[in-house]
Amino acid sequence: MKDYFELVMERKSVRTYDGTPLSEEHRMDIGEYIKDIPNPFDIPVGFVLLDAKEHRLSSPVLSGEELYVAGKVEKKPYADVAFGYSFEKLVLHAMSLGIGTVWIGGTMKREVFEKAAGLKENEMMPCVSPLGYPAKKRSVRESLMRKGVGADSRFPSEKLFFDGTWEKPLVPDELMSEVLESVRWAPSAVNKQPWRIILKEGVYHFYEKKDKGYVSDATGDLQKIDLGIAICHFVMGLEAKGKQAEVFVNAPGPDVPAGTEYIASVRITG
Repeated sequence: MKDYFELVMERKSVRTYDGTPLSEEHRMDIGEYIKDIPNPFDIPVGFVLLDAKEHRLSSPVLSGEELYVAGKVEKKPYADVAFGYSFEKLVLHAMSLGIGTVWIGGTMKREVFEKAAGLKENEMMPCVSPLGYPAKKRSVRESLMRKGVGADSRFPSEKLFFDGTWEKPLVPDELMSEVLESVRWAPSAVNKQPWRIILKEGVYHFYEKKDKGYVSDATGDLQKIDLGIAICHFVMGLEAKGKQAEVFVNAPGPDVPAGTEYIASVRITG
């Protein structure tokens, strides 16, 4: 099996599937994995597998999908961040099995998916993903979508990671260089990469650089979900390096730039 950093660098959103159902082994593996995907915010995220044909589920940006996974979480503070963290762990686990995924938040008939997932009044279902084997060749539509959002590019690290002040780019040591690169390549809605990290007194503080149009009652704050993904990559990167991390909130941080919101902090503990 590929290691974590290989998975992150090779991961691609998959919108074109070969139409083959998951093998029994893979279906059982995923079914077991989604029973409990913890996150450091101690907010349970529930997952349910949905047969596309049985529930008449589809998305205009997908083809060949046979199975979806939907994620649900109770509406409360930090629910969207917790959702992003847990859902990304599932995405990376699926990829380790050779199963393709893509985050789908808007290009679907939401009411149909919510009914199939058994969504309760106090819950939200920010995203779903197909689970399937990638087709050998992307559709023209998928290729155009990837080009449109610049899916194969990312901001340079000096625009994302800072040392002590927001004016000083972070130059990481050998340990953190690969960890931060795994964060830089994390997926995000329309590839906006809204995470900003500043290192101060040995603590990495995560912030959301806000854009308009990413918040709704149905999905929560999609960019906070992106922050959950980024924190997931950071923590999993540290774990891959044999380190332990503590994630906490309400830590004192540096002055916050306009249009930016503090989300959480991470301290390396061992």
